Amino acid sequence: MSEAARTLVLMRHGKSGYPDGVWDHERPLAARGRREAALAGRWMADDGLQVDAVLCSTAQRTRETLERTGIGAPVQYAEEIYGGTPADILETVRLLAPADAGTVLVVGHFPGLPETVLTLDADAVIDRFPTSAYAVVSVGVAWDRVGLDVDPQARLRALRVPRAK
Repeated sequence: MSEAARTLVLMRHGKSGYPDGVWDHERPLAARGRREAALAGRWMADDGLQVDAVLCSTAQRTRETLERTGIGAPVQYAEEIYGGTPADILETVRLLAPADAGTVLVVGHFPGLPETVLTLDADAVIDRFPTSAYAVVSVGVAWDRVGLDVDPQARLRALRVPRAK
């Protein structure tokens, strides 16, 4: 696989509910979050994104988001993504992304995900990154090098916000 063939998809969890007495980590998706996460999965498929591996926060709402997308790629859950900074998220990718994966999906949280995009592509502009949004970033280095060096090929290719019309 050429280095330029790598794609990193960074997806924020769907809209979550706020049930009384439920700790943040255990909050489930709201009905809107379930609908929009499923829509995101359809959009990814329609866009031709074939996810080879998933790195997902351990939070309940991220797990439910991933499930609703219908993406069936192998998953690794990482606590470091929950509340993670760009450094945490990129280190998780370096450590856990399979070397032969062409496309890796990270399901996580705000503000870590949009900040990770801006870390990879300093020229990117992100006005908002609402729930169920996902960014598609081309990466020009091997997964075990992503975020360590300036990657002149790292580019934000798309920012999609799944909402029903």
